[in-house]
Amino acid sequence: MWFEKIKNLALKIYGENPSRNQRIYTTISLAWIIFIGYLTWWNGLKSLALDKSFKWDEWFWFGIVPATTPYIFYFIWKKKD
Repeated sequence: MWFEKIKNLALKIYGENPSRNQRIYTTISLAWIIFIGYLTWWNGLKSLALDKSFKWDEWFWFGIVPATTPYIFYFIWKKKD
């Protein structure tokens, strides 16, 4: 159910047939978010501190923000048709 919502949102943003570059950039962004999440999790496990929990703030600032910032700039500076 939630997958359909995400799919419909992506179709609304990209249109019915996203270009090859759009698919590549989206894949790179998602891979970056997942990779940074993995590194954050791994560093939390290997930490010498007693707190082994996931560092959500690190994942947000080093994963989510860098991956979504180019899209925000694109939508701000995109020429209106």
